[in-house]
Amino acid sequence: MDGDEILAVFDRAATGVAEAVARIDGWKMTGDREGQYSFDVAADEAARKVLAEAGFAVFSEESGSHDPERELLVVLDPVDGSSNAARGLPWYSTSMCAVDSEGLLAALVQNLVNGKAYRAIRGRGATVDGRPLAPTSEGYRRRGSGPTSQRSLGAATVGLTYLPPRHLGWAQYRVLGSIALDLCAVAEGVLDAYIDCTPEGHATWDYLGGALVCAEAGVAMGEAWGRPLLPGNLSEARSPVVAATQALLGEVLAQRSTFGAPAPEGIGAGGSASPV
Repeated sequence: MDGDEILAVFDRAATGVAEAVARIDGWKMTGDREGQYSFDVAADEAARKVLAEAGFAVFSEESGSHDPERELLVVLDPVDGSSNAARGLPWYSTSMCAVDSEGLLAALVQNLVNGKAYRAIRGRGATVDGRPLAPTSEGYRRRGSGPTSQRSLGAATVGLTYLPPRHLGWAQYRVLGSIALDLCAVAEGVLDAYIDCTPEGHATWDYLGGALVCAEAGVAMGEAWGRPLLPGNLSEARSPVVAATQALLGEVLAQRSTFGAPAPEGIGAGGSASPV
């Protein structure tokens, strides 16, 4: 199955997720796991049905590992930003990333509020709603064109998950609540950088889709403690840091390394390393 065929399956799965989320019943919890909403489970079931019928193995935040013997694996976060969704805050998404023996292969991150879709295929670039994402000096002034050319943290607008113990030197910051969309916002030029400031780090299902979009858009990428963003064990947490340029990434990583410690290994499926 090539990248275009994978994305076609992802589009069908995302349609199922959107239909499930449209029936959101607010704060209703499943009672099976802390922080798990009933719509998380409904969205997971809708996505997995499509992915399973297409022949994929699945590693999902909500339900763990399925059909691990299959060759092509999809790392799935049915609803990234569930707390936002439950409260009606319009910043939550579904994220899917296909992984093969060579690494990240194809990804879809779709905003479940407005349907904006970020897609990427390894070696073939990234798009937002079909428009190519590539580095630009215009940034947010030409929305959808690609990452900015920002080189200085002191002039940057950064996205955060969790607040750091002190101001890190940015011009402005935003704490939005869906890392998948936050990463894509850097790829699009809406944000200049993103910093995971959580003590625990994030699970792979939270960020892999956005990471491939960033990589294919030309965004500079790193991890707070220098570890690979694609761990050998997908249940291990990581602390992603991305920036529009390599110079900005260097500044951001230098600041991020001044607090916290590497995330513990093996957070496991069915639990979240992220407060959102």
